[in-house]
Amino acid sequence: MDFRQEFIDFAVRQDVLRFGEFRTKAGRLSPYFFNAGLFNDGAALGRLAEFYAKAISASGISFDCLFGPAYKGIPLVAAIAVALARAGHNLPFSFNRKEAKDHGEGGSIVGAPLAGRVLIVDDVISAGTSVRESVELIRAAGATPGGVVIALDRMERGTGELSAVQEVKRDYGLPVLAVASLDDLLAFLGQRPDFKQNEAAVARYRQEYGVARSA
Repeated sequence: MDFRQEFIDFAVRQDVLRFGEFRTKAGRLSPYFFNAGLFNDGAALGRLAEFYAKAISASGISFDCLFGPAYKGIPLVAAIAVALARAGHNLPFSFNRKEAKDHGEGGSIVGAPLAGRVLIVDDVISAGTSVRESVELIRAAGATPGGVVIALDRMERGTGELSAVQEVKRDYGLPVLAVASLDDLLAFLGQRPDFKQNEAAVARYRQEYGVARSA
């Protein structure tokens, strides 16, 4: 099984990916809901990090260090750094504090110094606020944002014709990697008789609110 399909299966088994009727922040009724915060024990976080590591390795993207924006990105970036190291790619990582310290080592960055090309780690991209703040921090440190990696790309239009992921690509010129996308979810539903009943609703939602492709 492709690692993207494995990830969807894992997210469903962890009850992180659920099916039903869910109201999104945009006021839309979505037939599925993805809450990465429910990868909330050691085994689940470790497995999630392995999927991120596979997606990063498969992309062939070049970067020198990892950065996780507070708060969700903090456990993610640490776990992903461990998973990459176990796969033979030992890389420095760092994250930020919400408020800079004025004592001790000071500053807002914890961990390795931001240097070279930096890969930003997050769970999803909604409004793109976290990415914007991360890009500003990285550039302020004299480093270069090299890309963003997320767990799931909903491939859903925002206020305009583009998805949040596409807006990040347009606004910052950054590649955005996703462990899996809405297209992968639809493929999973089509191949699994036990979840086949959800396929039509997700496909309708994709047709109504989806972007043509995550460009």
